[in-house]
Amino acid sequence: MREQVIQFLEKEIDHEHIPGAVIYVSRGGQELLKEAVGYRTFFPEKTPMQMNQVFDVASLTKVVATLPAFFNLLEQGDIRLNDRVSYFIPEFATRGKEEITLFHLLTHTSGLPAHRPYFLEKLNREQVLFRICDEHLINSIGEKVVYCDLGYILLFEIIERVTGERFEVFTKKQIFEPLGMNETTFLPNYPKERYAPTEYSELLGEYKHHIVHDDNTEFMGGVSGHAGLYSTMEDLIKFTDMIEHNGWIHGNKFLSDASLNLSKMNHTPIDSLGRGLGWQLNTDLGAPCGSLFSKETYGHTGYTGTSFYMDPTDHLRVILLTNRVHFGRKDPIVRLRPRLHNLIKANV
Repeated sequence: MREQVIQFLEKEIDHEHIPGAVIYVSRGGQELLKEAVGYRTFFPEKTPMQMNQVFDVASLTKVVATLPAFFNLLEQGDIRLNDRVSYFIPEFATRGKEEITLFHLLTHTSGLPAHRPYFLEKLNREQVLFRICDEHLINSIGEKVVYCDLGYILLFEIIERVTGERFEVFTKKQIFEPLGMNETTFLPNYPKERYAPTEYSELLGEYKHHIVHDDNTEFMGGVSGHAGLYSTMEDLIKFTDMIEHNGWIHGNKFLSDASLNLSKMNHTPIDSLGRGLGWQLNTDLGAPCGSLFSKETYGHTGYTGTSFYMDPTDHLRVILLTNRVHFGRKDPIVRLRPRLHNLIKANV
């Protein structure tokens, strides 16, 4: 399997679909593959990808930071799934949004639009929140899955209001430090060569390193519930270890079985796009984890080229970290991910 995966990735690099990748595969807790392939940069020159590269993980922020932060508050009795958003953000209760709950935000069923290009107006965090509170619904609440960054911006705001702490401080203290994820952070400050740089920025006059790729998050100050997190393969292995071991890490219980089991249930049978709480589920043959992973599979993707998926039927885990946006906002990753996962599943 190892040689097949490496050859597959090298071919994708040759076609300039990705500059390089860090890949990890395990089954039943046994490491089958952990390797860096290709390059961290193509421009202005080629430099090799390293195992300890720091990646902008984009929407993996939703499940690595926002989801465990949410469950921390849920398990402490501070919030409920069916709490209305307007309970915490009263100004949100306008234009038919009064009945939207935290459950709807987590499952992408709020009826809010998927995205707004707030960055075009250089809106800061407070201005973005004002705009979201003023939004009209594009669907009835709870009736359709529309993958929605706006919902996770709201969750980020709610977590800060409940805890009284900045999101980056709370997640570091309550999630990353307890899990030993010492290189996972918002607002990173590593030496330049540690990063797998993302897209070229005309404003910066160079490729983005420590500046978050997501445009809205950049103007919001670099921190949000939908994007902004940076991490490494080693740290994401630790996080997914905890998930695979039902919330246990280093002999300590980090999340309850009840929370994790609830998070992996399909809460959106109304739609072919299965969603747990935070997790993307494998309910569609067009899923990023391919057509061979079981229907119990759960995971998530990040726009920059990151993903991880776990199939509990054979305890198979695949973590793929790339900086595919180094080549711009093309979409070869949409075909790459499922083909890679099919190859792995068929050959482990």
